[in-house]
Amino acid sequence: MELSVAQAALTVALLSSLLLSAEDFNDASSLRRKSPVAGLCTQLIEPSGFPCSEHKTQTKDGFILGLQRVSSSSGNLRKQRGSPVLLIHGLFMAGDAWFLDTTNQSLGFILADRGFDVWVGNVRGTRWCHGHVSLSEKDREFWDWSWQEYALYDLREMIRYVYTVTNSRLFVIGHSQGTIMSLAAFTQPDIVEMVGAAALLCPITYLNHITARLALRLVKMHFDQVILALGIHELNFKSDWGTRIMDMMCDRRVDCDDMLTSITGKNCCFNSSRIDFYLEYEPHPSSAKNLNHLFQMIREGTFAMYDYGRWKNMKRYGQLKPPKFDLSQIPSSLPLWMGYGGNDALADITDLQHTLKELQSKPDLLYLENYGHLDFLLSTRSKEDVYDRILTFFNSLGTVRSY
Repeated sequence: MELSVAQAALTVALLSSLLLSAEDFNDASSLRRKSPVAGLCTQLIEPSGFPCSEHKTQTKDGFILGLQRVSSSSGNLRKQRGSPVLLIHGLFMAGDAWFLDTTNQSLGFILADRGFDVWVGNVRGTRWCHGHVSLSEKDREFWDWSWQEYALYDLREMIRYVYTVTNSRLFVIGHSQGTIMSLAAFTQPDIVEMVGAAALLCPITYLNHITARLALRLVKMHFDQVILALGIHELNFKSDWGTRIMDMMCDRRVDCDDMLTSITGKNCCFNSSRIDFYLEYEPHPSSAKNLNHLFQMIREGTFAMYDYGRWKNMKRYGQLKPPKFDLSQIPSSLPLWMGYGGNDALADITDLQHTLKELQSKPDLLYLENYGHLDFLLSTRSKEDVYDRILTFFNSLGTVRSY
């Protein structure tokens, strides 16, 4: 660690105060999310008038993922659907993220009403998934993964499942971490051959130019490494200890009345009137290892597999440094669309330019100067500014099936 002794001691002391005893820690562990009384279809999508069905599929490493299939509010599940579209959410989110606004503002609803066969992805650890074939959420091994596994196991399996059910190559739409997963997965020939095109909101492969104040502060504190050293493997900010950690981070150096800005950058058009509703669903759990992997990207400026350290890398990968995801391996024949914003503190324009230089193809680009990271998902103007452009892109490919 590049952490001074004083910084390390202070950080450990603060975090240890959150875990006052083994009994307290066990109480916090008991707060791990339970399976919701109702699934995503019943709880959020069907009440808005859209037919929806729940699906399960198992990854090669034993996680049972939940997917939802949504069709038009004017149709039913037995009607012939249009082209399949898989929606991939961002960090600390899940499939509900695509349905949190009104039916004429949420991308999931808009796609369904335009005749697309909408599939909603949820990665391991989120509340709409169904655990593991042998591991409990109380097991450390249950949380032993990062976005690398999201890409190479979860997204691979979700794409395979939708491809098999629909007998059709699918469109992929990702936001934030969903774009990290997608671009990493698309470097794998057996995955990308099942994909017809992709639209990426706030695309990320490199993170070494981020300007998000809170994220940079946590990186400087080596927060990710400290929580792993303390034996914390699940990050659930809806638990008591998770809430206390966030309170600890909020001091005079970070304006926590504007926490979103400190994480994502200034959002021009975020629908703040619905924030209480958003918080009924977000945030979802993730793993400390996943946060560590993201912070490795910031520190090292790489788009690579998880760095275990030289000797463990040699054992796992056969080399001292983790292998990089080679963006030049994404076929030039894969149509790509990317939307990015001038106020995005996470998907920085300089980092995006780095990504574009490594791709073989030239994606269609949409630049919105006043948009921040969340605007692409939850803006009051996202339909007109963003989603209509995505629909135009997909329709231009000439491969869109309709009713």
